[in-house]
Amino acid sequence: MTTNISDRLKTLGIDLPPPGPPAAAYVMAATTGNTVFLSGHIAKHDGKPWVGKLGKDMDTDTGKAAARSIAIDLISTLQNHLGSLDKVKRIVKVMGLVNSTDTYTEQHLVVNGCSELLFEVFGDAGKHARSAFGVAQIPLGACVEIELIAEI
Repeated sequence: MTTNISDRLKTLGIDLPPPGPPAAAYVMAATTGNTVFLSGHIAKHDGKPWVGKLGKDMDTDTGKAAARSIAIDLISTLQNHLGSLDKVKRIVKVMGLVNSTDTYTEQHLVVNGCSELLFEVFGDAGKHARSAFGVAQIPLGACVEIELIAEI
C-alpha cells in the first residue's frame, strides 16, 4: 500500500486500544502462509460486553456503531499480531454474527459498521467478501461478533 495505515487512523481520529486476550481456549490471531485469521471479536462498550438484541432492545444504528467498534478492535489485533498494519495486502473476508430476534432482517446493515470502517482505513485493500448472520445469542450476551481474514 502507498498510504501509511497509521497516518490514516490518525486522520480518522482513531486511537487503537490494546488488543484483548482470548476469552477461552483459542488464540486471537493465527497465520498460515500469507493469510491471517482473526478470531471473533465481540462488541464492547466502556470495556465491557456491549449487550443487546437487535430488534428487541437495540436498533440498527446502535448495532452498526457496535460493529464499527469491533472493526477498531480487529485492526488493533491485526497490528499487534503483525507489528505493522502496512503488511496487510487486503482484507479478504469478514463474517458478522448479529444477536437478533427471529423477525429482525437488517443484519447486513449492522455489519456495514465494520465494513465501512475497513474501507476507510485500508482503502481499496479494505474491500472484502462478507457474510452477515442473525443468531439467537452471542457469548456474554454481546450484540455483535465479527471475525476477519486478511492477506499479508
